[in-house]
Amino acid sequence: MSKIKIFALGGQNENGKNMYVVEVNKDIFVFDAGLKYADDKMLGVDYIIPSYDYLKKNASNIKGLFITHGHDEHMGALANILKDIPTLKVYATAFTLEIIKEDLKAEGISLNNLNLIKPHRKLDFGENSIFPISLTHTVPDTVGYALYTKDGVIFYTGNFVFDPTMVGPYKTDIGKLAYVGKQGVLCLMSESLYADKKGFTSPNHRTSGVLSEILNKNQGRILYNIHQAQLYRIQELLGEIKATDRNVVIMGKRLESAILKAIELKYLDFNPRKIKNIHHVNDDKIVIIISDEMERPFSNLQRIAKGYDKFVKITEEDTIVFASPILDGMESTATKLMDRLAKIGANVITLSTKKYLSHHASSEDLMLMLDLMQPKYYFPVIGEYRHQVENAKVAKQIGMKDDNILLKLNGEVAYFENGKLIDKNLKIPVDDILIDGLSAGDVGELVLKDRELLSDNGIVIITATIDRQTKKLLAGPEVLTRGFIFVKENTELIQEATKISLELIKEHIKESHIDFAKIKNDVRDKVGKYFYKETECKPMVLIVIEEV
Repeated sequence: MSKIKIFALGGQNENGKNMYVVEVNKDIFVFDAGLKYADDKMLGVDYIIPSYDYLKKNASNIKGLFITHGHDEHMGALANILKDIPTLKVYATAFTLEIIKEDLKAEGISLNNLNLIKPHRKLDFGENSIFPISLTHTVPDTVGYALYTKDGVIFYTGNFVFDPTMVGPYKTDIGKLAYVGKQGVLCLMSESLYADKKGFTSPNHRTSGVLSEILNKNQGRILYNIHQAQLYRIQELLGEIKATDRNVVIMGKRLESAILKAIELKYLDFNPRKIKNIHHVNDDKIVIIISDEMERPFSNLQRIAKGYDKFVKITEEDTIVFASPILDGMESTATKLMDRLAKIGANVITLSTKKYLSHHASSEDLMLMLDLMQPKYYFPVIGEYRHQVENAKVAKQIGMKDDNILLKLNGEVAYFENGKLIDKNLKIPVDDILIDGLSAGDVGELVLKDRELLSDNGIVIITATIDRQTKKLLAGPEVLTRGFIFVKENTELIQEATKISLELIKEHIKESHIDFAKIKNDVRDKVGKYFYKETECKPMVLIVIEEV
């Protein structure tokens, strides 16, 4: 019999950054490795990934990292992880692997550890095995993973919906789900994002009708903003474009690569001759598909709206369609962007998140998955804690007991011994890694606080020069400001700050031993308090004292 640990390194009580670990005795199976987009408060941060220290410490025991589908929230951290754990084996389906390859090539990372899997083909790992099952999501070749152990199956869904109209590489194999359910499921790990929504997600995720109306009613250019790799929603757009005389321009290298590869591999049905290069962005009746390059959402459209893009300039003749839901924490950015577009005079259309849902499981989808799996224990994953609570309520509606529903935060371990849940109160250390350009891990809370302080109140720099031998003040103090006050209109304020600094520095240099740290702290404290008293602002105060 087995000792099993199930926990999240990311993805619980948050949107994105999904990474789940199942440890069977000493064998470690990792499911997904996603990123989370930085919100408006995380100044300068591009995106966030989960800390993977636990994986680095136990790298020799990891059997593989299994990716469910090609969305950044589930695979965006791969490049960073593979740089630190180059021996890690990654398993994914064909289309997901194509997206991963492009990302790794861009980072100069070897592709040798990538392994192609096919749905419903078992992978053996000693006493345990992995069985991928086709599920329906907005990107083709999405799978969930059934991990077979001696104590039963642990099934991780990733993202999914039930929609019988989505066929081919989007089709759910309900028969296989039922087959796994009959073999005995110890624990079902099911997504939670739409758990509070009643009914099935289908057909409320379909947008073909509204896209047809937009294409036919608006004569000018159409800019279609969408999250990267939402292939099914892009297929809906391309399908409606086929019935018109419009052509397409794709902005965003990752998106263009994904779409062209999908057409080549027959995942998308569209004539590639209707896809034009960037020099056609000003053509009549063009549709520009816009996505972002692993940055915060709307970054490319923001650049265009501000007039910084050298190819696209928005005019009042344009129609801008927001086809993806606004992520939590990005509401302020979206509102400011829409306001800017309104000032330009462009026609802005936002697909209602109530009427047009994303491809996530609503309450009835979750109930159907529970009914097919018949799990002994239920572990809500993927989403804010309120979503996990709603997911737990769904399980209760179909008769699951409270004791068998596991509501956990990142790092909190569900521990099973011989197929029974044991409360050992185990916790794995977890943290965020903030990615700022090419920097990873060196952007912390203090840096973010400094950036916030600078953005709100500016900076004051006080400089002085002291003779190393005589300990006399040779120059200064001089007070410089940026982003704090308009100096010409506040000369008295600067003069008083200079006077305070001079008195404190002279007082300290009288002593036989000069404590430069104490000088800086005293000047910073008193000048900072003076500025707050006079302006009610708290600029960052930096003290630079040189010895010559």
